Amino acid sequence: MEVLETQRLTIRGFQPEDWEDLHEYLSREEVVRYEPYGVFDEQASQAEALRRSADPAFWAVCLKESGKMIGNLYFQQQEPMTFRTWELGYVFNSAFHNKGYAAEACQRLLEYAFCDQQARRVTAHCDPRNTPSWRLLERLQLRREGHLLQTGYFKHDHEGHPLWHDTYAYGILDSEWLDSSQADSQRQKV
Repeated sequence: MEVLETQRLTIRGFQPEDWEDLHEYLSREEVVRYEPYGVFDEQASQAEALRRSADPAFWAVCLKESGKMIGNLYFQQQEPMTFRTWELGYVFNSAFHNKGYAAEACQRLLEYAFCDQQARRVTAHCDPRNTPSWRLLERLQLRREGHLLQTGYFKHDHEGHPLWHDTYAYGILDSEWLDSSQADSQRQKV
């Protein structure tokens, strides 16, 4: 797996020893509220770090200065492969929110997708109630393509009934990304 860098971050494959940093954020309800799983205990975090170390879809996002893992990206090519479509996802430690790390990491991964992997399209999905998530996608220039109603459920209420959720669908094409990247480059020159 490649190692990607930004000014402040290293983005690399997972390692089993990442479990403590992973546990630090997957054990928080506010972090996993919109995820398809509940909070993790230490044993589950160890198993998940080990599993992710063998799964190239998961990328650890680490502070360059300290090496601390502060979140993760999910980036998986979708079937059929000839469509050259990838799905993007992310989860970050709430102690590091509002510092631009998620945007920085995702922007670098989009650059990798379109420049190195020849992606034609990148998609992402989020719960409409997760305002920081869809705002991030829009800052990254992904286009909201739909608001899908009651697409699924991950959790149940206290009586065991499904808690259905809606989904925002986002996407960006390689041509759109190139246009936005060139515009950003021009603005930086001015």
